[in-house]
Amino acid sequence: MAIMGNTLKTSLNNLVLKNPILTASGTFGYTNEFDEFINVSKLGAVITKAISLYPRAGNKNIRITETKAGMINSIGLENIGIKRFIDEKIPILKAKSIDYIMNIAGSTIDEYIELGKICQENSIKAIEVNVSCPNVKQGCLEFGIDENSLYELIKAIREEYKGYLIVKLTPNVTRIENLGLAVEKAGADAISAINTLKGMSIKINNQQGKVTKTIIQGGYSGIGIKPVAISCIYRLSQVVDIPIIGIGGIETLDDILEFFAAGAEAVEIGTANFTHPEISEKLVDELEEYIIKNGYKNLDKLKEELRK
Repeated sequence: MAIMGNTLKTSLNNLVLKNPILTASGTFGYTNEFDEFINVSKLGAVITKAISLYPRAGNKNIRITETKAGMINSIGLENIGIKRFIDEKIPILKAKSIDYIMNIAGSTIDEYIELGKICQENSIKAIEVNVSCPNVKQGCLEFGIDENSLYELIKAIREEYKGYLIVKLTPNVTRIENLGLAVEKAGADAISAINTLKGMSIKINNQQGKVTKTIIQGGYSGIGIKPVAISCIYRLSQVVDIPIIGIGGIETLDDILEFFAAGAEAVEIGTANFTHPEISEKLVDELEEYIIKNGYKNLDKLKEELRK
């Protein structure tokens, strides 16, 4: 295979990545967990775990359960908090030349504003604002389902944070287009979509006529949500001018090509990281091979052909 040059270079307006393959927040730990499987620095960027203003212990109930076409998670945004992340994790990312985007999540508008301020003070190049996690009691999704509340939130963050601002949207609404227009108007540089769908699983155990049930509720992700994600990306691409990063059930090169055809400029690999920890690097190689094999000058030319 040819040595990667500018073949996969990806420009999201003011954010330039070496390639369009990113890892989705919450599916890649703090990156060092994947060192034994792949060369993480080869990826376009790593989206960090959702980082909150203060450490979070996460949910106490069952956190992950598999389904026939994905999984349901209820982690509850467990993380070490922004201070420890900046002090302990960012030096590691920099030492390994890993491009990263910090995902931030708050319980109140004031927390989001403070997170934005801290990111600005510490020269964090890019952030992804999580307003779409369904697994916490306060914050995130409650801001992300109403276009007016979302507009005010992103506008407030933008006043404090001058770097590259991505907003991660929820599919758990009637018209995701309205959310996209709201964040674009508020000053977002890009949209990532979609976060998980609300899901539920009931495990039934019947012992001699006595039934016990275990109920798991959380965010549904994996290959089963890809048609929903593709639809959301296409609909958003028809109404916004800012770049869209596609997420949802991506496991193969063909999946990535579908997202590009729908209007995504880059993609995030999520649930597949759990079952195939080498998948993200593998897809970088496969995408470059595909472009070279089919005679495209670069990734942009491939996207143009896919969208005709």
